[in-house]
Order: sequence, then C-alpha cells, then structure tokens
Amino acid sequence: MSPWTIAAVVGGYLLGSIDFGVILPRVRGVDIYASGSGNPGATNVLRTMGRGAATTVMLGDLGKGIAAAAMGGTAGGDPAAIAAGFAAVLGHCFPVWHRFRGGKGVAATAGTVLWVEPLVGLILFAVWAAIVAVTKRASLASIAVAAALVPGLWVVGQRGWTLAWATLIAVLVVTRHRANIDRLLRNAEHRIEP
Repeated sequence: MSPWTIAAVVGGYLLGSIDFGVILPRVRGVDIYASGSGNPGATNVLRTMGRGAATTVMLGDLGKGIAAAAMGGTAGGDPAAIAAGFAAVLGHCFPVWHRFRGGKGVAATAGTVLWVEPLVGLILFAVWAAIVAVTKRASLASIAVAAALVPGLWVVGQRGWTLAWATLIAVLVVTRHRANIDRLLRNAEHRIEP
C-alpha cells in the first residue's frame, strides 16, 4: 500500500467511527444504548425516535462510506476504495469515539459500494428494500445483501484485492448480525412496524 492509501484507510476508520446513531439521539436527549435493542443503528433509531431521525442517521452513515471510498479511490483506485470503505465499516462497528460500541455497518457498506460500483449498490439497495417490505425484518435484508456483495461485484468485473476487501466487509457485517441470525432461526426476530 502506498502512503496515500494507508492515510485513506486510517482516515476511513476515523470517519467511520463517527456514529450518527449515537450522536443524533444524544443531541435529542436519548441514550440509544439504553433504548430499544440498544444498537446504535438506523433501525433502532427508527423504532426509538421515528422515521425522520432514522433517515438522518442512515444518510450520515451512508455518507461516511461514500467519503471513505472516495478517499481510497483517489489514493489508489478501486482496491484502495474498498479497503478504505472496509476501514469505515470497521470504524462504524467498533468506533474509537464511542468506546468501540458501534452498529452493524450496513449503511457504511452501502455507501462504499455506491462509490465503487453505483449500479451494484443501487441493485443491492433495491433488494434490501424489497426484502424489508415483504418480511418487515431489516436484519434479514442486511444479511442477504451482505451475502450478495461479493458475487455482485464479481459479476460486474471486479477481481483481486477489491473482492478480497469486499469479502472482509461481508464477513464483518454478517458477523455483527449473529444475534439477529439466532433470533431469525427461532422466529423471534424484531419486526419493523409501519
């Protein structure tokens, strides 16, 4: 890795550590860790604070994935973009600014993919939205889309380090959903109510 790529990866992690799912509720007097599922992500913010707050959190988390991938892409093309995006997802999941208690990295992943391969990002978002609409379970949609990430990038011609970093992102996102997977298997997962 070049020094510029390393700087982009470090910057991606620090940017990813800015957790809008913690900051916005805190500004409004809500401790998101003590509310709903306790997860500082857009879905829990939706359940706890409503659509407006959840949309703001999702856009913030999406934006940091885009920004990290843009820094990496400028430094070293698609492999560096995905590496910096992985760092942003890692920062979101284990944020240095919030005692390493973060979310699950789905929106930051989406931002990274939208920067590197916009068509794949849009297709995966459409699949995510369709699964949520049918099942009312954001976790199931997130796991499915994470599993489809590497095949989707492969289909459009990505290879090598880009796929390696994308694999790490997918594994991290799915791993962060292990409690959700357990609840899904027991048919006890939380639903998103209209």
